[in-house]
Amino acid sequence: MCNTPTYWDLGKAAKDVFNKGYGFGMVKIDLRTKSCSGVEFSPSGHAYTDTGKGSGNLETKYKICNYGLTFTQKRNTDNTLGTEISWENKLAEGLKLTLDTIFVPNTGKKSGKLKASYKRDCFSLGSNVDIDFSGPIIYGWAVLAFEGWLAGYQMSFDTAKSKLSQNNFALGYKAADFQLHSHVNDGTEFGGSIYQKVNEKTETNNTRFGITAKYKLDCRTSLSAKVNNASLIGLGYTQTLRPGVKLTLSALIDGKNFNAGGHKVSLGFELEA
Repeated sequence: MCNTPTYWDLGKAAKDVFNKGYGFGMVKIDLRTKSCSGVEFSPSGHAYTDTGKGSGNLETKYKICNYGLTFTQKRNTDNTLGTEISWENKLAEGLKLTLDTIFVPNTGKKSGKLKASYKRDCFSLGSNVDIDFSGPIIYGWAVLAFEGWLAGYQMSFDTAKSKLSQNNFALGYKAADFQLHSHVNDGTEFGGSIYQKVNEKTETNNTRFGITAKYKLDCRTSLSAKVNNASLIGLGYTQTLRPGVKLTLSALIDGKNFNAGGHKVSLGFELEA
């Protein structure tokens, strides 16, 4: 088993409790379905309640498991087209190679990335390279794991300027029901989070002067709440109406200006067939 997380997944449990189940100031719908031929379709859309502006995305994915290949196509209402081809666990167990391209027909703009990652029980590492003939940017990361402790490093190197543009470190500890994460970005930004699963129904997270909690009323219903040092209070309610149909209601309340208005509410649907 290759269980060591990537650099971007360090502290993910705390981030999920803090972010999932909220969608302030918008109406959102997500749909996931799969055809008989094995093609996965994931359309989604959202509209902002204050401006009325909206956008939509369509993602299709097809896997050829015998060859370790996955083909993904993405299109959005801004007329941006994306194609991703990945090849996994064939050259070596835990090795994944990816080509990711983006094309904007309206402007003719093209971009792409080559990605490689390798994961084992005690480490994971990877690199991304922007396809840019004027001077590609090279991204690299590595995570080491030992008896629950995790140490990570992430960097980016601008070949056109011949200098490091990112230089980030992270340190954490992961147990069955407790996670601690801290990071330093470019020596100027410091952050951290604490995640604890109190019991099967309750999860809490403290991060960047904010606290959040999630409580499962039953197997279909969950409540979530969060507050930060700016006195912004978030409330969320998630209900599984039936298998494959999930409803999410959330609200953002400005605690400092409770009577002044400006609070935000949202409605979301997730459909899976």
